[in-house]
Amino acid sequence: MTKPFIQISGLSKRFPGANGGEPLTVFESANFSIEKGEFVCIIGHSGCGKSTIMNILAGLDTPTDGGVIMGGKEISGPSLDRGVVFQNYSLLPWLSALKNVTFGVRARHPDWSRAQVLEHSQKYLEMVGLTGGAEHRKPAQLSGGMRQRVSIARAFAIRPELLLLDEPFGALDALTRGTIQDELTRIWSGSEQTVFMITHDVDEAILLADRILLMTNGPFARVAESVVIDIPRPRERAEIIHQPAYYKIRNHLVEFLARRSKQLSGVRDHGGEPPVTVRPGADDPDEQERRPASRPQLVSVAS
Repeated sequence: MTKPFIQISGLSKRFPGANGGEPLTVFESANFSIEKGEFVCIIGHSGCGKSTIMNILAGLDTPTDGGVIMGGKEISGPSLDRGVVFQNYSLLPWLSALKNVTFGVRARHPDWSRAQVLEHSQKYLEMVGLTGGAEHRKPAQLSGGMRQRVSIARAFAIRPELLLLDEPFGALDALTRGTIQDELTRIWSGSEQTVFMITHDVDEAILLADRILLMTNGPFARVAESVVIDIPRPRERAEIIHQPAYYKIRNHLVEFLARRSKQLSGVRDHGGEPPVTVRPGADDPDEQERRPASRPQLVSVAS
């Protein structure tokens, strides 16, 4: 049996208590794995430790207990094999959109010529629809949606093995969010990159993910369920709601967030077990298990 690409084992995070009091355990004994090329979303109420888990995967934070193995090596500190897209874009304001991307590409490929770096960077900006002069504008001259396109292009352009997304569409209007979701899916589908994404949006998670991890409320939060999304790809926003499995999956997620995430919070006798795998949309679980995952082809959306 082959080992998963990423293995999270016994992961816990505690912060010192105020005035020497009892430490605050945000989450404990998180045990789950991610396969190569898989798109995984994680959902839970604020305070359950989603962003802390992502920061540990990025190497920006350290766990109190446990560890993360990626590609056979333990994660310790940031690395260019992991790319991060934050909700607030995190662009260098004094550089143009193009130079924000070339900055990352040059760091990833120091042996490349200037022409190679430029061509590679422009290709990814074209994929997210930033052409016609927009690529030469600085972040302050771009809309929020355009800034997020730059962040996504920069992250994909360094071709990380793992792409980490921390609610990247949370500050965008619905129309822009939908457009960039489509662009993200198209770029990811043409790569072998693995994606781990935090979101509060149930519909967004169903649209994008192969699997959704559900966390109980904190403190002492844990990853309680792993929900498999059996809806075939490619998925169109206007069509996915007509899939027989869609509302079964959606109702399961909403019911967990509305009721069971609180009921299961603070439960500490689970023994660090991995999350329960749930397939709410499967009429025939055995047949669903055998069905190979399908991924759409890469499509450029430059305009």
